[in-house]
Amino acid sequence: MASLTMLEPAQSSKSASSGPDEFLSLVTETDNSASEGLDTKSALEIARIINHEDAKVAAAVKKALPEIAIVIDTVARSLRDGGRLIYVGAGSSGRIAALDASECPPTFSTAPAQVQYIMAGGPKALASASDVNEDSPELGQRDIARRRPTRKDIVIGVSASGRTPYVVGAVEYARARGAKTAAVTCNANTALSEVADTTIVADVGPETVAGSTRMKSATAQKMILNMITTGAMTRLGYVYDNLMVNVHMKNAKLVERGIRVLMKVCNIDRETAIRTIKSAGKSIPIAVVMLKANVDKMEAVRRLTKSDGNVRLAIEDSRLEL
Repeated sequence: MASLTMLEPAQSSKSASSGPDEFLSLVTETDNSASEGLDTKSALEIARIINHEDAKVAAAVKKALPEIAIVIDTVARSLRDGGRLIYVGAGSSGRIAALDASECPPTFSTAPAQVQYIMAGGPKALASASDVNEDSPELGQRDIARRRPTRKDIVIGVSASGRTPYVVGAVEYARARGAKTAAVTCNANTALSEVADTTIVADVGPETVAGSTRMKSATAQKMILNMITTGAMTRLGYVYDNLMVNVHMKNAKLVERGIRVLMKVCNIDRETAIRTIKSAGKSIPIAVVMLKANVDKMEAVRRLTKSDGNVRLAIEDSRLEL
């Protein structure tokens, strides 16, 4: 049985005034009049209500685009300079962060160390609740300290409430060590925003089921994290036009995707695409540069090295500037 201490709101050095009143004032915790009587509705009525509420998410994210753009460029600069993007989260927010981080290597051929996640409670908490861990800023500080954040890195705290002590503690520690920091939250003026250089707020309003931030809040966070990593990788040139030129061809589906990408980018037939991919060492970026710039593999590799992997700039033989 939980102790009374555990049931009291945890406080970090940046949220000493946190308490029941502050918790209840969070938009994500308030009641939603649009879903009153939800338990008396039919299945179709419930689906309609949830769908109506979900339709508000994209508009809320749209209002945060200027801040999202700032974080996109910060992440791109960090990765270009050899730094890392490290997400920190708990509960649903942490799971969304883990999903985004884990999808970067197969999508953009990034090294696993470039985009990481830290989850309150560790990897086991991805599949089962470990909510007590999120009440400790000290645990957040301990876990981020193990990653040794530096000035090259950016640490992004993901918390729907914006007050999760574990996340606040981790971001505060990272910032003190010189890392760039950002927050992704669904409430304004929170403890997390106080310790982050840039705060992205998606005010999605009250949840259909009061306080269930696995719903609209999590959807908004998924959209935002997708924008951040996709935007940063695109700025780095790992996307050519709107195509996944850095796809990691590790299974049949991705091999086929790579072939089709090369065919479209270079306007060539399938046989030529397959032959070029083989001569490029199964690297789509190298194959694209070889064909578009009419150079051999060695020259394509030199150009990609010079451009920090930016395919378009490698074709033009120029350098990446951010």
